[in-house]
Amino acid sequence: MSSRSGSTRGYETSSQPHDHSASPPVPESSDTETEGLVFYHMDLYGSKERFDIFPEELSGRGDRSLGDMRRESALSSEKVQRPQEVGCDMEKEVAELAKMYGLDEDREKELELLGGHLDKVESRWPPTRTEKAGSQGSIYNTSQSSSSVKDPNQSTKQQGLPDEVSQGENQSKARADDEAESNIWSRGGLSSGGMSDEWNSQAVSEEEEEEEEEEEAADVFCSTCKIPIRAFDKLFGEHKDHEVAQLPSALESEKEEIHKNMCKLEEQIAQMENVASHLEEIFITVEENFGRQEQNFEVHYNDAVQVLAQKYEEQLEALGEEKRQKLEALYEQLVDCGKHLDTCKELTDETQELLLENDKAEFMKAAVTMVDRLEEFLKKEVDLELSTLPDFEERVIDVSEVEQLMNSINAVTAPCAPVINPQAPNAATGTSLRVCWGLFSDDTVESYQLCYKPVSHERHSDGQAEHTLKVKETYCTITDLLPNTQYEFWVSALNASGISPPSERAVYVTAPSPPIIKNKKIQSCENAVLVCWESRDINPVDSYTVELSKLTDEENDDIITESIVGIPNCEVLIHLQPTQKYRICVRAQNLGGSSERSEPVLIHTTGTCFYLNEDTAHPLLAILDDGFTISCDELENPECDLPIYDNSFTRCIAILGSLIPFPGKHYWEVEVEEDTEYRTGVAFENTPRHGHLGANNSSWCMRHIITPSRHKYEFLHSGMTPDIRITTPPRRIGVLLDYENCRLSFFNADIAQHLHTFNTHFQHYVHPCFALETPGILRIHTGITTPPWTALP
Repeated sequence: MSSRSGSTRGYETSSQPHDHSASPPVPESSDTETEGLVFYHMDLYGSKERFDIFPEELSGRGDRSLGDMRRESALSSEKVQRPQEVGCDMEKEVAELAKMYGLDEDREKELELLGGHLDKVESRWPPTRTEKAGSQGSIYNTSQSSSSVKDPNQSTKQQGLPDEVSQGENQSKARADDEAESNIWSRGGLSSGGMSDEWNSQAVSEEEEEEEEEEEAADVFCSTCKIPIRAFDKLFGEHKDHEVAQLPSALESEKEEIHKNMCKLEEQIAQMENVASHLEEIFITVEENFGRQEQNFEVHYNDAVQVLAQKYEEQLEALGEEKRQKLEALYEQLVDCGKHLDTCKELTDETQELLLENDKAEFMKAAVTMVDRLEEFLKKEVDLELSTLPDFEERVIDVSEVEQLMNSINAVTAPCAPVINPQAPNAATGTSLRVCWGLFSDDTVESYQLCYKPVSHERHSDGQAEHTLKVKETYCTITDLLPNTQYEFWVSALNASGISPPSERAVYVTAPSPPIIKNKKIQSCENAVLVCWESRDINPVDSYTVELSKLTDEENDDIITESIVGIPNCEVLIHLQPTQKYRICVRAQNLGGSSERSEPVLIHTTGTCFYLNEDTAHPLLAILDDGFTISCDELENPECDLPIYDNSFTRCIAILGSLIPFPGKHYWEVEVEEDTEYRTGVAFENTPRHGHLGANNSSWCMRHIITPSRHKYEFLHSGMTPDIRITTPPRRIGVLLDYENCRLSFFNADIAQHLHTFNTHFQHYVHPCFALETPGILRIHTGITTPPWTALP
């Protein structure tokens, strides 16, 4: 099909006219037109519109055919045209045309070349061709459609068309005619040549197989181009310098990335749902608050109006009373002035009459009396000032009650006291606390006031500073706190009306401080370790968690391989694997949560490790800085006056190592000097401190003393020793403690020589013990792998 379609495309390119407006409308507009052929659904071939569609299509292509092709088309048309009746079966007509032009033979050749893989070819045909081919979607149906294009043209010619067709229809007929001729010419050439169609089909098959191989061979993923490619393209193709990954790993990576994005999307959805739910609650609260505010406004507005009216009446009445008092005072003063004027006029008239008196004697008599009256009248003080002022007093109206009412209009009642929640698990760190509370009422709350202070167990705790925070939500995270410290919290609700009473006080506690591992009390062997630590907190701790990591060169040091939880005490015995290296940390747990990790310690399970117990050391015995070397400088007064601990040796200048609480075999070595007298071995915890090692039934030891004749070695238990002579003085003594086989063996580690073995059943775990009988030094070596030559029959 590709060769035939290619021929059609080349023909149309060279012969297509410039006028495209003559092409008639077809289904799905111009997109249904393929590169050289136009296909229609098979249902159209038997419909009544068949004779309207194909003539226009064929006539529109007539003006772009070549001369030779037209003559060949005319000859082919004469061979094909024959009388037909209206309403004949379209399928029969297509079969006859296929047989006439050798399409059946072409179909057989195609099937033979493709080897029965027709479905694969049809499925891999380019989408643009199958879509334009309509609903048939196969090579064979496309061939039938091409043949069917010619047949309606012939049928139309036999039926005859009206002379009144337009110029556009003639062009459409010519174009369809040329297309059919081109198809027939292509088929004819294939049929006559015998190998042309076979070669075309083979080319199509090879091309499709190559495309399939390219697609199936994609086994790596180009991270730069974000597409799957072949490994060959990475080595020699355009993706040579690109970063690639295996296709399965790239697939898993993409799935993981999609899963992460989906998780983030789900988190956002959950957050948005919470926000939406919160908004709905706020919406309902706004409606409720509006109703309460409206009712409250109406009540307080009426009260305010009544108060204002009452104030108005009171002030108006007071103003009238003041006016009356002023007028009465002025009237009284006016009356007094009138009386005073009348008296003055009377005295004036009498004085004038007296002055007109001619009789001197009568004048003198009347004058004396008049003078007395005038003097008496003038002695009276006349109040010339106004008794009252015309101005009224400035009155200040007390509207405080009205203001209170007006203020209460825009507010609701003060809220009730909130209820603070008890501390939730894991709600604290060493420096922070998350406090939650609730409000079990319908009160309107604008904010909360959270107060807290540290809890002090002292009698005078009033000096503790209180801290206050203002928050909007019903929770708050307080930071910058002290580890493993109790804090007291209480909360109040606020709105425009005021503040609520405080809630009941709740005590929260921060997470503990990291514990401190006691390095000098750690004991280990090839398959176990005893870890001891201490708490830095005053308050009690609920439990401890031990985290251990196996350290290797390949793995990350931070990988926690095991966690032991719920440890009530400050020590734990852990079983480990031999010849490994571990990192151990401890966390403390309380109600507030987990503490940070302690400082880690490294444990090597290569041999038995223990430390020297300083509490048991004699006062004259010194432990050097490395912690494994003991020395004594003088022995003149073993019973000296130096301070002695309750657990110290008093007579023997000795010291005990830490307890070895692990079953199995344990090996360590003691480096000695040839001229030093010493004792080394094991002892029970309750061995007498006022005696010598090996002189009782609770200790076993090897003793070295120097006599004038030789070096003497004794293996003491309960003061008894076998008669053993050692010719080579050991400088490095190996000690093997075997709990399971009930043995305590001594070796000359320098020459791998067995010295002596105690066969005894140890009823309890024992301590390594060391003593100096002359000034000198002993060096203890622990963590040594048990040598193979220590195996005894």
